Amino acid sequence: MMRLGREFIEALDALSVQRGLDINVVIATMESAMLSAYNKYQSGECEAEIHIDHDTGDMTIYEIRKVVEKLGDNPNAVPNSEITLEDALKYDNEAEIGGKIKIEKTPTNFGRIAAQTARQVIAQKLRDAERNVVYNAFADRVGEMISGTIYRVEGDDIVVRINDKTDAELPKRERIPGERYNPGTVMRFYVLEVKNKQRGPRIVVSRTHPGLLKKLLELEIPEIQQGIIEIRNIARDSGSRAKVALSTLDPSVDPVGACIGSGGSRIKAISQSLKNERIDAVIFSNDPLVYIKNALSPAQIAKVEPVLDHEKEANVYVYQDQLSLAIGKLGQNVKLAAKLTGWKLNVTTVEPERMPTLKDIFHEVFEEGQ
Repeated sequence: MMRLGREFIEALDALSVQRGLDINVVIATMESAMLSAYNKYQSGECEAEIHIDHDTGDMTIYEIRKVVEKLGDNPNAVPNSEITLEDALKYDNEAEIGGKIKIEKTPTNFGRIAAQTARQVIAQKLRDAERNVVYNAFADRVGEMISGTIYRVEGDDIVVRINDKTDAELPKRERIPGERYNPGTVMRFYVLEVKNKQRGPRIVVSRTHPGLLKKLLELEIPEIQQGIIEIRNIARDSGSRAKVALSTLDPSVDPVGACIGSGGSRIKAISQSLKNERIDAVIFSNDPLVYIKNALSPAQIAKVEPVLDHEKEANVYVYQDQLSLAIGKLGQNVKLAAKLTGWKLNVTTVEPERMPTLKDIFHEVFEEGQ
């Protein structure tokens, strides 16, 4: 038996309390580490068990031997793994051939190795506990919005400091094009992914995900928080333009007006949080043709017709003076509208209706006269 002492047990108790770990798990981990150290100390030549008494701080080492009639009968036996019945009865008066007994051992010079192992295990357990605390704190926050500070920028790697002990990654694909990420800048992020890796939790955040815009709308617009206005879908070209489809449970509430706010104050605050991203608020409709017309706002649409034998494809007709507005710069408006509605949209012009002229009415007469 070896005495580890009360200070050792108190250290394990403190670790258990501070890190929220079960003391039995801590002790079992320590026993496993001690056993590994003992096997190395003995060159792995015997089967052993180690028990740590939480009340006394005593560590007991047992070597396990198989009871045989005569040593050497089994040429494949590991050295020091067998014991004769005669010798076994000195340790256990119920020993019998074929069974196993435990022999308590107190190896010389193992105390120093045990103490070193204990320090290493406690340090490792602390690191593991801290990693688990971080992982458990953020695993359920995927899909939420958090605030963070740009902590370090090294080439393509940007590290965001979430709190005193936790950092997150902002990959290049999740950054708003042209946005500056200077160390010390506080921003809001969307928690995209949390994974428990060998070196610790990996937290990935985003500035481009539609969920970030959704969370900002919920934060800024009370009617959305209250459930009066519902966000039906969002399409983003991050940092440039976005479209948000809205519906209302109260006919007296204008969802677009509520989203924009007095003098555009609400939508402006959200836009400024996203590198002045332009945000179009449109009315959702269960009628897909009406929804498409609304989604192409601010363009005025003449008519929308579904394409026969093509699922979720429509022809959109606009007057010539509305064509560039409907398509948008580099096709951005129609692309976002298509993403918002889930329909493929073909935009084309239509001639304006006009009153028939005398030439139209007397077409044949004019033709003969010529």
